Amino acid sequence: MASGRTDAAVATDAHPKRRRLPGVNIRPGAVKQARIESGLSLAQLGKGHVTAPAIYLIETGRTRPSLPTLEHIARRTGKPVEFFLAEPTAAADEAQGKLIALEAMVADGRNHEAVALGLALLDRAFSASRLGRIRFLLGQAYLGSAQPDHAATLLAEARAHFEAVNDGVMLAECIGAQAALANMTQSKDAVALAELALSVCRRLKPVPAPTEVRLLGILAGAHVANREWDRAVAAYEAAIEAGGSVFDLRRVARMYSALGTAYQEVGEGETAARYAMRSVVVLEVLRDRVALARSENNLGLVLMARGDLDAARRHLDRSLELCDEADLESGRSQVLLSLCELSMQEGKVDQAHKLAEEALELAARLEEGASIAEAHVWLGRIADRRGAHDEVDRAFDDAISGFEAMGMRERLLQCHGLYAEILERRGELAKAYVHMKEALQASRPGLLRREERQQRFSSA
Repeated sequence: MASGRTDAAVATDAHPKRRRLPGVNIRPGAVKQARIESGLSLAQLGKGHVTAPAIYLIETGRTRPSLPTLEHIARRTGKPVEFFLAEPTAAADEAQGKLIALEAMVADGRNHEAVALGLALLDRAFSASRLGRIRFLLGQAYLGSAQPDHAATLLAEARAHFEAVNDGVMLAECIGAQAALANMTQSKDAVALAELALSVCRRLKPVPAPTEVRLLGILAGAHVANREWDRAVAAYEAAIEAGGSVFDLRRVARMYSALGTAYQEVGEGETAARYAMRSVVVLEVLRDRVALARSENNLGLVLMARGDLDAARRHLDRSLELCDEADLESGRSQVLLSLCELSMQEGKVDQAHKLAEEALELAARLEEGASIAEAHVWLGRIADRRGAHDEVDRAFDDAISGFEAMGMRERLLQCHGLYAEILERRGELAKAYVHMKEALQASRPGLLRREERQQRFSSA
């Protein structure tokens, strides 16, 4: 009998039952987040490996995936495995909460708050797997606050991280942010970077529609900077088409606003106004005060360009009211400068001066370098209208220094051109000649005013 029991034991060992692999601790909500961002259904995510109900149980935390299952989910969503893993210590909730807070700050345009939090997170280094995302978000915050040098370093580091962990979605987003940075600094690389980001995005299976839409918007902005209006309109329209059913209303509104800008530049004023108004209507439905303030500003600029100053005044005043309602500081200086331009067109020089001073003070406090330089340009133009030559010279010296420090070469050349025109009217021909030489590359008719408006459009 003993021999029988031994044989049975040997037989059992020779044909063991299939054991269930141990489950992996994952971050709550990570699987569902990755699935939604990738545009996959439960069945599509589990295809070829696990069932839709099994994916549902994993998403709701009722079961833990095995490592092979988690690797399958990572491949299907284009995320690195590290994206899903829970922190091994009690720091997980704190780290995740702070990361979410950082993302919210960047999304809301609270860039200086985001910089402070992002730097603190980098110092604490909660997890190596989070460093890429923290650097990316911090780089975006620096980008939003017009500090391109800091943004460039962080985005390059984030890009290297996402390449190393094979995170295709975030790599595409990061290259897109680099394209936006190149656009800010008037680099010729902006279009190439945006196209590269789109290429990376479109190689993903499935293609994440929200990312593709964002990148098409960045590409359109790069075409706007190059004054390639037909290409810009095509890219904006492609972004709207690519969004389909997952294209959220907020992004639709922003794209409508941008389309209004592009159509205005190709001389289709009625179409421009229609798209701009669509943006306002959609955002009113959403009651998204921050984005609505920016769209109201853009619509005001379109109407101003058409010569409809009364309507422009209504929308720009509304934009400023919305900034106050939303306690929005980032971007407010651009609205003030739009109102400054409108006041100048209305002949209200004193009012324009007050608005430019307010914009300068706010931009200086928020360290918004581009807005600081633009405010100095308007102060110089106002001083010229008043015949205050010394103030003109100081303002343009400050503006030129600002654009030089920002690396905004094209805007710098245009500033030289405007100052040269003022000096020529004053009879200071030798000094005007020096500045005119600097401006030859940007001497197209009407470019100066369009470029000033473009700065405020791109900030929105």
